Parts: sequence; C-alpha cells; structure tokens
Amino acid sequence: MTVDLLHLLHQALFGGLAASGFGILFNFSWPDLRWCAASGALALATRTLGQEAGWSLEAASFAAAAAVGCAGQLLHARLGLGTNDLAVAGCIPMVPGLFAAEGILGLYALAAPHPDNPTATALTAMEFTLRVVFTIGAIGTGLSIATHILPNRDRGMVMDKRRQNATADGGGASVQREALVKGVASILFGRRAR
Repeated sequence: MTVDLLHLLHQALFGGLAASGFGILFNFSWPDLRWCAASGALALATRTLGQEAGWSLEAASFAAAAAVGCAGQLLHARLGLGTNDLAVAGCIPMVPGLFAAEGILGLYALAAPHPDNPTATALTAMEFTLRVVFTIGAIGTGLSIATHILPNRDRGMVMDKRRQNATADGGGASVQREALVKGVASILFGRRAR
C-alpha cells in the first residue's frame, strides 16, 4: 500500500478546520478549538488511511471514530474537556454530505410527475441513503465502543473544570454547549449523553 501524503495532509487539514468550525458551533473556548482541530484531523487522516488500504467508507469511518473516541478517553484527564463533546466535534466532518445530498435529490427526482427510469433512480437513491445511514451508524458505534472500553475514572476532575469554565463565562455558554452536544450525541449514540 502506498500512501499519498499530500492527499492525507489535505484530508487532515480540512478535517481539522471543519471540526474547529463545529467546535465554535458547540461553544468551545478558543484554547479548546485546537483540540477540536486535532480530533478532526485524526478522524479524517485515519479514515483516509483506511480507505487507501481498501476498506469501505463505513469500515474506515468506524475505525476513525474508534480512534478519536479512544484518544479522547485517554487524554480526558489532561484536557479537562467532555470526552463526548470533543469526539462528536471531531467526527461530524466524517458524515458523508455528498451521499446524503445524492440520496435526497434522487428521492426528489422520483417525486416528479414522470420520472426518467424510476427503478434505477430509486435504487441509486436507496444506495446513497443506506450508505449515509450505515456510515453514521459506524461513527456512533465507534464512539460508543471507545466510551465503554475506556471508561472515565476521573469524572470528578472534569466536572470541576466544567464548573470553573461555567463561572468564567457566566454559565450561559457552557449550558448551551452542553445542551447542543447532548442533542447531537443522542442522535449519534442513540441514547442520552451523560
């Protein structure tokens, strides 16, 4: 297997950039955005390596999510960030938006009064939609497995850090971020985030 380092660097750079954007959306503090970027870069680099090794998008996304989840769990005490917060921000750039758009556009094409070749359009739309569903499922499973394999033993330290951050910003931004991340985590994990 030969690795195209320029392509790998490209994926890692823009994965980090996208994850930083989601970190801003989740109201991470400015110093914590670098960890979001590192999380996104690790996710996209791992997925790219998996795909270059011949893995499917779903399998490579699973491995990348597990790597990000494990890294977040192992660095949990040092970072003081919520592990699920960081992992979700790093893995969202792996959601295949192009496949989702193709699936939705295919379904719109089926809704036309006289669609061209409806059987082929339906099969293509279903293929893209299923790939999106399986990829998101693989990401959620990879993150969940990392959480269960490496549980946090130092939850008290992290809660103290969160309380310090909440008092530093007046509490509003931290509460908003917690609610947003819990909502996204419940979608990815299929259960309530802690």
